Amino acid sequence: MTGHAPEPRPGGSVLVTGGAGFIGSHLADALLAQGYRVVVLDDLSTGDQRRVPSGVRFVKGDVRAPGLDTLLLEEKVDTVFHLAAQVDVRKSVEDPVFDAEVNVLGTIRVAQASALAGVAQVVFSSSGGAIYGNPVGERADEEHPLDPCSPYGVAKLAGEKYLAALAPDGGYLLTVLRYANVYGPRQDGRGEAGVIGIWMNRLLSGQDAVVNGDGLQTRDFVHVADVVAANQAAFLHRVPGTFNVGTGVETSVGELYGLVANACGIDTPPRFGPGKPGEQRRSVLDPSRARMALGLAEVVPLAEGMRATSEWFRLHRAQEGLG
Repeated sequence: MTGHAPEPRPGGSVLVTGGAGFIGSHLADALLAQGYRVVVLDDLSTGDQRRVPSGVRFVKGDVRAPGLDTLLLEEKVDTVFHLAAQVDVRKSVEDPVFDAEVNVLGTIRVAQASALAGVAQVVFSSSGGAIYGNPVGERADEEHPLDPCSPYGVAKLAGEKYLAALAPDGGYLLTVLRYANVYGPRQDGRGEAGVIGIWMNRLLSGQDAVVNGDGLQTRDFVHVADVVAANQAAFLHRVPGTFNVGTGVETSVGELYGLVANACGIDTPPRFGPGKPGEQRRSVLDPSRARMALGLAEVVPLAEGMRATSEWFRLHRAQEGLG
């Protein structure tokens, strides 16, 4: 759907699927702070209810289960932010059926429920890195050929297509946000950028960290605050379409390790291990369309974001009694 939807009503209700997760909980925080009534749906298979802010209605549930339309109607939900997903590329290779059940069938359920409940807008968290495959040229923009290298990327692309196909009859405005590799506070070890959390936990506990492959593979690392800002802008201004959310900066895994170690105050070199199946060699997005259409400010620099992330990990480890 490329038409218009009414402007968000102040104090109206929104649903965040996967809102007990890393990105979803940050988004729930931001929406709550703006005065919206936030409902979080999460099955807690990978989420943590402690991340859900007080003042949010938490519903434990699976997006694949029937009845989502009833919840949307009961809560008078205006906008659905669909973040619930199986996000591990490696797991998608090991178990593509489960990956498709969550990322394809779950997204179809969200589309159907949104249509039945008369939701005004669906904002879908997709994956720029996994959908484009290895970029042709310097950066992948939204018109780049779609050549996913993993079942995860195939499933995310299918989710986009199903949401778009069902939007005209469903009556909802659709915004697709294709993320680069998201990192920041509350990150765990899932997803490609999850390596930052894994490394920080290991280095801060005095252990070594493993770089899979030769360390020359590259990614575009975007701070979670920039991802939240893109979701908020798409919602507040009712912007339809497909947008990359990244930095446009290509960073090698080897360079990334150096930034992580420096942020942790550690000079231990990495240990190298074998590369992992399903991982592409390069990934970097062109974010210029999103910056213009969504009015986004300059992104958080990687070194600055890494320092803030390491501070969170230190505090979190102290609170958990991990030293």
